[in-house]
Amino acid sequence: MAAEIVNPRSESKTGDTEHEGSAEPLDSFDPAFALHRGGKMAVQATVPVRDKDDLSLAYTPGVAKVCSAIAEQPELVHDYTWKSSVVAVVTDGTAVLGLGDIGPEASLPVMEGKAILFKQFGGVDAVPIALACTDVDEIVETVVRLAPSFGGVNLEDISAPRCFEVERKLQERLDIPVFHDDQHGTAVVTLAALRNAARLSGRALGELRAVISGAGAAGVAIAKMLVEAGIGDVAVADRKGVVSADRDDLTPVKQDLAGFTNKAGITGSLEAALEGADVFIGVSGGTVAESAVATMAKGAFVFAMANPNPEVHPEVAHKYAAVVATGRSDFPNQINNVLAFPGIFAGALQVRASRITEGMKLAAAEALAAVVGDDLAADYVIPSPFDERVAPAVTAAVAAAARAEGVARR
Repeated sequence: MAAEIVNPRSESKTGDTEHEGSAEPLDSFDPAFALHRGGKMAVQATVPVRDKDDLSLAYTPGVAKVCSAIAEQPELVHDYTWKSSVVAVVTDGTAVLGLGDIGPEASLPVMEGKAILFKQFGGVDAVPIALACTDVDEIVETVVRLAPSFGGVNLEDISAPRCFEVERKLQERLDIPVFHDDQHGTAVVTLAALRNAARLSGRALGELRAVISGAGAAGVAIAKMLVEAGIGDVAVADRKGVVSADRDDLTPVKQDLAGFTNKAGITGSLEAALEGADVFIGVSGGTVAESAVATMAKGAFVFAMANPNPEVHPEVAHKYAAVVATGRSDFPNQINNVLAFPGIFAGALQVRASRITEGMKLAAAEALAAVVGDDLAADYVIPSPFDERVAPAVTAAVAAAARAEGVARR
């Protein structure tokens, strides 16, 4: 069986959601509800069951031969089931988009959306799994028990700092890729865009000083990846200011963050850190004053990625920055995770990787940046999600990196 991108809405369904104060269903007021009616995905057989001969092969007695073979040689599960091409999209509903902790049921439309993006852009089947628990160990134990059915696990919309521990513990216990997209997908696309922005300006990453607003899942992952890629320096700011070793209020995650960032030893506010900075990366949802943006270095880059309201509005950013990117689709240079996660998982699954390494993520960023090629411009430092070259390029780069790093099994 394989998840298929179809919308199985049926006119016979009852229990329409009604618009507040009206007897009419919400479908008639908002096309988003009409599109979601019945869900955004279904399951479809990949083999026919037309007669008793087909039935005897697809189910009993034929299926028993396959089961017995897998019992004797467990690795055959990759060849004779869907395991090697399907990902579990797992959430606890605690950090859904900009909506926050809305619970597992309310998170399902997002998880369904993630699943169809896996299929649409990477050819990877995915199953949404919303868990009715938020305890780290309960989440881990549940996913570990579900894992035999899947070739990979995409963690989604789990609040920080629990998301770091959930991912780490699952990576320790499973021999399949575990990837928290809110962290690493965002980091991969951000690095790709930054590489091209630097290339456009004739500078190397090592010449740049970046400031990140937001020390949650995305901010920490972006900082780690920029350091891995050779950024000159990067400082990360949370609500209380720049994360620095002299602060006595840091969580363990932020203590670690302080250890590998902020080589300049900057203290104080985000605004103070922005003075003379080459790059602003926003993943906080806050607002940065125009006066602070104006103090950045000449030819700066502003990646204001909060949705729906960027930390710096593009009209303001363009007054001071050479390259501007957002998380929105209605402005150029959209930093969109869909550019990364389908190809990353497709590449990992292709070679049956046991995990997704830092090298694989860096390779994904380089491949994504390379798609832009000679068309590089201030309003085109990152390709469109609908560019058909994206997923194949990322897939091939990730698969090659997995083989080079010794985590591929085919």
